[in-house]
Amino acid sequence: MVLDLAHIDFVDSSGLGALVQLAKKAQSAGGSFQIVTNPRVTQTVKLVRLESFLSLQDSVEVAIKRVSESNQG
Repeated sequence: MVLDLAHIDFVDSSGLGALVQLAKKAQSAGGSFQIVTNPRVTQTVKLVRLESFLSLQDSVEVAIKRVSESNQG
């Protein structure tokens, strides 16, 4: 799954919680959950130290490539 947040200006704690839940569900199902971000969203995720748990990507193309790689491995 790829979620494009590139045009989102703000993510609050409930949004971060939803992202964590989606990432957990994807992991438990054996899938891949990639999040396309912009510098502002990335900064928020890093502020709460979730960057190692959430798979942040700079573009949809990179995110799709990561999903494809995880499906092959």
